[in-house]
Amino acid sequence: MENEYVPPKRWAMNDENGGQWASINRPDSGERYKQALPTGVHALQLYSMGTPNGQKITIMLEELLALDVLGAEYDAHLINIGDGEQFSSGFVDINPNSKIPALVDYSGDKPIKVFESGAILLYLAEKFGHFLLQDIHTRTQVMNWLFWLQGSAPYLGGGFGHFYAYAPEKFEYPINRFTMEVKRQLDVLDKQLASNAYIAGDEYSIADMAIWPWYGNLVLGKTYGAAEFLEVNSYRHVQRWAKAVSERKGVQRGRIVNRTWGEDSERLENRHSVADIDRVLSKR
Repeated sequence: MENEYVPPKRWAMNDENGGQWASINRPDSGERYKQALPTGVHALQLYSMGTPNGQKITIMLEELLALDVLGAEYDAHLINIGDGEQFSSGFVDINPNSKIPALVDYSGDKPIKVFESGAILLYLAEKFGHFLLQDIHTRTQVMNWLFWLQGSAPYLGGGFGHFYAYAPEKFEYPINRFTMEVKRQLDVLDKQLASNAYIAGDEYSIADMAIWPWYGNLVLGKTYGAAEFLEVNSYRHVQRWAKAVSERKGVQRGRIVNRTWGEDSERLENRHSVADIDRVLSKR
């Protein structure tokens, strides 16, 4: 092939081919500038952005508040990843991997720092005793699907989403490769949901909270503008589940937190109280 890429003996960074995120992507980790993070009045301090990974945690917290769980009130501070705020010294101190979301729990004698969205979901579920069922069989199913999501979502986001929506050029091979994988994943979910009301069985759990922001938003046509391309309406059981989850109070409230895009009634950059979300939703 005339234009076939031949890898060099040693890789070198090429800023011209970084795509939309070229300005923040680097091959090294760690802080890039000194800046402390803001703190609010609640024991739980969340630092995040309203991407699918960020939505997982704000949905979980709003679901807990819908159950009147004491101690689940929180401050959610926007970390604008497009501006590189995840590389501040304050954020890196919580998450050395510089990825949102990150949580600090000040309710005990010593602050507890939690990073990785799956770990935060599990931490909150165990701390408050909700959405992680105690029956060993059901609990294991929840954990199976939580870890399924952590392994599968990068193919959807960093794979399909990047090459279909964000890469500086469209290339057939990676788009086809990751489209095939995403459709396979949707088929896995569709078959699971054919005989289950929710992902892990008959009860709503952190598995649903983890998977819905990625695959629920996808089949509802809210991600990458790829609904027709992926024929998402053909996954009817995923569609049924996605619509049912989207109607939950906690989901409707949590999905708008730390969101910087969309209509005024769909975004709330920082959240410090119930009234903050109420004010945004009143615009609908």
